Amino acid sequence: MIAAVVALLVGLALGALAALEFERRRRGRALSRRAPVHRIAFPFTGEGLSEPALVAALRLARAEGATLMPVYLALVPLRLSVEVPLPVEAAQALPLLEAIEQRALRAHVPVDSRIERGRTVRHAMREMMEHEHFERMVVAAGANGLGDGFSAEDVAWLVEHAPGELIALRPAQPTTP
Repeated sequence: MIAAVVALLVGLALGALAALEFERRRRGRALSRRAPVHRIAFPFTGEGLSEPALVAALRLARAEGATLMPVYLALVPLRLSVEVPLPVEAAQALPLLEAIEQRALRAHVPVDSRIERGRTVRHAMREMMEHEHFERMVVAAGANGLGDGFSAEDVAWLVEHAPGELIALRPAQPTTP
């Protein structure tokens, strides 16, 4: 009788251990990626960068062992040819790209910078997605169209059209007393 109880308890313990091991392996497979992330796109416009979005992109690139691909989206007015040189846009883009490259160097993250042209933000992003390869994109979402980020409409467009994973960060909302 005692042997049967001991055998039953050992059986239950082994069953519980097997169930725990099965669950641990299932979770490990769910959290592991089937395809590694090699490139993380970080598109931006304007004269400034979203600090939280840049920090997130750098952290992700470092954690994944991926190359950060900052992409300055240069907007070309309709009155100009889309291929015309844009010295004002270049004067804004180059210091920002250099700042990103310096931050990435300090974080030990490889960088492959780009400048992409377009009539609108969406047009420039569409052009970027047509000829650049990346597995993940990190974007800054402007709060109510303010700040250094894309509008809610542009982020929604990216959700529908961007390949791979999309991470959109918006600035923290100010708290009211």
